[in-house]
Amino acid sequence: MVISELKFSPRTLLERIIEDAIRSYGRTRRALIPLLQNIQENFGYLPKWSLEIVSNHLRVPISAIYGISTFYHQFNLEPQGEYVIQLCMGTACHINGNSENYAFLLKTLGLDEGRNTTEDGLFTVLKVRCLGCCSLAPVMKVNDDIYGKVNFRTIRKIISKYRVEAERKKVLRVQQHPGETYGNLGKPMAVDG
Repeated sequence: MVISELKFSPRTLLERIIEDAIRSYGRTRRALIPLLQNIQENFGYLPKWSLEIVSNHLRVPISAIYGISTFYHQFNLEPQGEYVIQLCMGTACHINGNSENYAFLLKTLGLDEGRNTTEDGLFTVLKVRCLGCCSLAPVMKVNDDIYGKVNFRTIRKIISKYRVEAERKKVLRVQQHPGETYGNLGKPMAVDG
């Protein structure tokens, strides 16, 4: 489940997630990582307001929670796009042009160094240390799909492929759920009430 599919408030969902973690792990620090994983799974990222609530419930300093959530790359403090693009910056990929590919990708998607998610929420671009596919350098990963030997031309094709896929998904959602209010990505919008 993602936040856009909620039938109740985000705060209520968070309280349920915290209660489940406390039942499983107790009110201890060892509950923290599984709890953060569950929050991210449900919200798509770790909203800052949720970390303060976790801090209060687990009696763990907010600084410790931020330390963990920024240390591990699995956690995101900002909403991620539907398609998360990772460009490998390991040695093989770097010397084979992924720095240039990164700059090209940002320009193609209308992003700058300070912003890594497109305004429509479709793409998030991240630099990563190594994807472990050195023989395919330079490498780009989109969600679970790996693309090797990428260049400006192949990047344009890959982005186009995912734009078409997103549009197809949007059309299917609208056909399957007529009459619902939809956001940019064609997902039903949560309404707090």
